[in-house]
Amino acid sequence: MDHLLFLTGRLALPSLERVLGELADPVDPARPFDWTLHELGLQVAALMTAEMIARRLPRERLAGIDRVIVPGRCRGDLEALAQALGRPVQHGPEELKDLPAFFRRAARPVPLHEHRVAIFAEITDAPRLTLDALVARAQALAGEGADVIDLGGLPDTPFPQLEAAVQALQALGLKVSIDSQQPDELLRGGRAGADYLLSLTPELLWIADEVAATPVLVGATPDDEAGLWASVERLQARGRAFLADPILDPIPFGLARSIVRYHRLRERFPDAPMLMGTGNLTELTEADTSGIHAVLLGLCAELDIRAILTTQVSPHARRALREADAARRLMHAAATLRTLPKDLGGGLATVHERRPWPDSPAEIAATAAQVRDPNFRIQVAADGLHVYNRDGLRHAQDAMSLWPRLGLGDAPGDAAHAFYLGAELARAEIAWQLGKRYVQDQPLDWGVAVEAPPEGVQASCAPGPTLAPSARERLAARRSS
Repeated sequence: MDHLLFLTGRLALPSLERVLGELADPVDPARPFDWTLHELGLQVAALMTAEMIARRLPRERLAGIDRVIVPGRCRGDLEALAQALGRPVQHGPEELKDLPAFFRRAARPVPLHEHRVAIFAEITDAPRLTLDALVARAQALAGEGADVIDLGGLPDTPFPQLEAAVQALQALGLKVSIDSQQPDELLRGGRAGADYLLSLTPELLWIADEVAATPVLVGATPDDEAGLWASVERLQARGRAFLADPILDPIPFGLARSIVRYHRLRERFPDAPMLMGTGNLTELTEADTSGIHAVLLGLCAELDIRAILTTQVSPHARRALREADAARRLMHAAATLRTLPKDLGGGLATVHERRPWPDSPAEIAATAAQVRDPNFRIQVAADGLHVYNRDGLRHAQDAMSLWPRLGLGDAPGDAAHAFYLGAELARAEIAWQLGKRYVQDQPLDWGVAVEAPPEGVQASCAPGPTLAPSARERLAARRSS
């Protein structure tokens, strides 16, 4: 059993000790370790840095220690620190209340790099783009998770650059599909070397005999199951590769019936490779698409659907690729582990979170009572916003109600600090309204809905007080007088 040394600050020490003490007994995988605490001589654990640890941690405290756990927001080079201490060093969770879940995940790592679903990303206006613009769009889609670039055709719109587009994208190592209702465009794309053709009705199945591209099979209409099944049987008899798509219909025009079609196809052809087009639901439903993708990719995991076709046309669906990529990994992990898709990560909880409030109002009040400096701390609990420093704890459910009670009118000219607190309180108010985790000085976590900043935890905000020195000194002088 490993013996872990947890480093923390004065304010967090009692809570950390309580949380570790409440972990299950050593035979439970949630606590496969023994532990020791060390307070590093600073008040706020989040201000800890690797350099500070190297200077302040007495080396005798490392006797019998197998691993050192530092706060989740500790900055600095942990590899260099590990070499200096002669022990492995790792970040814990950003919130100490997350320690039980953190160690359960560590006891059973969940790989989210694996998946079984290929993503076809459609460029719906491909005929209208120049070759350079089309290539740039395709590279961007591939960077967001696309495995196949689908070149969509448009009615009554010539596509003279089709062959050049196929060759240019394949030269970049990308797979290409042609999506058209025009037989001549499908033939041109196949002869140019496209990897897939979307979508061949029974009447167009002859095209599969003319080119090597893998066809995506559909019925003459979405309800034409007999026609689709006959096409599947025909290509299976030939030993020919294909994908079968029963067509997902939008709400309220047959969604439930179309899901049944996918299920029936899987029952009749247990090994047939299938594709699901998700755009009829994501693009045509005015709802957050991250949840829609979670459900659709969950269906793909259950029915062993190996490919989806996505679009990013409507502004509200502009993260479709990233969401589908996260969903396919999450649902594959859940299906592989035979567990519910909870506590596995993946970034699909974009608006609300399952555990938004790590601390109760009583716990925040207990922490606030220990503070002896003028710097403001901001926390969010189920009952609203809490702001505290040595002058007391203030509570409200909106930033504007808190502002008059912060005493900043006594510090004229401190516009920078007023701006800082205004921005933080606004962020905290949004977090409380939506039920999101709020951490002072950190951006809200919007999952895959927002481009993640390139900086990691080591590049988080620099340590420092919430008051500029001049303002802090003015306030302290006025209070002492």
